[in-house]
Amino acid sequence: MNLILFGPPAAGKGTQAKRLVETRGMVQLSTGDMLRAAIASGTELGRECQAIMSRGDLVSDDIVIALIEERLPETEAAGGAIFDGFPRTVAQAEALDAMLARRGARIDRVVRLKVDDAALLERVARRYAEEGRPDDNPESFKVRLAAYNRNTAPLLPYYADRGLLTEIDGMGSIPAVSDAIDAALDS
Repeated sequence: MNLILFGPPAAGKGTQAKRLVETRGMVQLSTGDMLRAAIASGTELGRECQAIMSRGDLVSDDIVIALIEERLPETEAAGGAIFDGFPRTVAQAEALDAMLARRGARIDRVVRLKVDDAALLERVARRYAEEGRPDDNPESFKVRLAAYNRNTAPLLPYYADRGLLTEIDGMGSIPAVSDAIDAALDS
């Protein structure tokens, strides 16, 4: 099963993906984690990503798609992927569809975590104060949230028209969100 967890930064996608990895054996493909690893590596690509993310901008499709594609054999061996933070645009969704089709696979379900933007900003400000993650800078986060809302809105009908989209209240407790996701996957 290939699943997309859809929602803005800090919506809880990572928390839910980690749980699904443990309970279903799938592989989480978190573009945020992959980009942070690239930054930590200190490579030229990592420095380029850091500069882009520090401004609150999104990393180019070419970079993100290359990071995803190199991990697909691992997901196939595990029986499925959880795409966390990707795709964010219709162009990325089309590229993902093409990548998977070349491998005889497809997206099986898209789960959108619906959340409140103001509550997310509070969550990120708290996390930034506690953990100091550069991509959680509240000012950069506002730019990322606006970009998410602007660029990803077209993805809702893209997946809804294919019958793949399930919307879940992401503001509930972690167990309530988990139960709703499991129900969507098992239906």
